[in-house]
Amino acid sequence: MSIGVHNIGQGCVTCLDHDEHYILTFPNGYGRQVNSLIGIFIFSALSILTVPWIELGGECSISCSKTGYNASIVFHTKPFYGGKKHRVTAEIFSPNDKKPFCSIEGEWNGVMYAKYSTGENAVFIDTKKMPTIKKKVRKLEDQDDFESRCLWKDVTYNLK
Repeated sequence: MSIGVHNIGQGCVTCLDHDEHYILTFPNGYGRQVNSLIGIFIFSALSILTVPWIELGGECSISCSKTGYNASIVFHTKPFYGGKKHRVTAEIFSPNDKKPFCSIEGEWNGVMYAKYSTGENAVFIDTKKMPTIKKKVRKLEDQDDFESRCLWKDVTYNLK
């Protein structure tokens, strides 16, 4: 059993320090629940356990029109049998190049490793070591009617 959210459209992130605008697309999101068969078959007795998890899947891109750099990112969904959760691979391209100068692989919620075209390998990022930064959000009374937190406040209240 699962539920999927297929994201359409794109986002724009602006890096003010460099006057760069990045256009990006989003991965799909999935809520999964897999039934695992555990135990020994004894007179048709069977144990069934469920293990839910959140998963990202699909292809995304990031590009900067100012610099010409772009990235192709793939969030890999876990196969039904075997495999790992939360896998991601990416290739980063210089302007007008067909071959990536950097390939990245790992877990989007763990450690990702970079392999550069020079042959150098390095830890790209370790998300477990990153500090948690509290969100900065305007108070509900200062938000417009169709801003997300204001629009969904009743649903959020009832879910809590």
